[in-house]
Amino acid sequence: MKLKLIQNFIPILLILFFLQGCKSLPGGDALNNPPNPKERVAKNLEQGKGFRLGDSMKGMGATNFEFASSNELWRASLDVIDFMPLTSANYSGGIIITDWYSDNSSANESIKIIIRFLTNEIRSDALDIKIFYKNCTTLTNCLINEKESSLNNELRKEILKQAAIYKSQSNKKNKKYDISPDRTRE
Repeated sequence: MKLKLIQNFIPILLILFFLQGCKSLPGGDALNNPPNPKERVAKNLEQGKGFRLGDSMKGMGATNFEFASSNELWRASLDVIDFMPLTSANYSGGIIITDWYSDNSSANESIKIIIRFLTNEIRSDALDIKIFYKNCTTLTNCLINEKESSLNNELRKEILKQAAIYKSQSNKKNKKYDISPDRTRE
């Protein structure tokens, strides 16, 4: 008798347990979510949630990967140093490391650049750029030094300038797809 009572009571407890957990589901709070679907879509797009099926269907035949390419500083950095071979480019770690590079004028001298991303915002203190110089008298006798030079400032300036251009293009593209309720589609 007791066993049958317990067997009937356990499913009721499980149902109550699962129902109790439902009130803390994300997105379930009606006070924080507008009832109008267009407003919800606009809010989600503003927060970076969701996707547009139309954008992904445009180039059906071509593959389009836009994970790290959405970060303007990352794209600009890769574009500015695209002439140099890369040793490592770790988007999640926020670092780009080039291999040793030497132009044809000086075979005994080469440089290596390390770019660390301190923030995703486009500003002058968002990048930590280190430039190492290697001078070799023989193949096995090389001296490596880190130097602060005008090249640091030139690289930073070019990366920030290119990132600002990418940001401007991105903002124009996003305004084209703005579907907020108070704005009509163009």
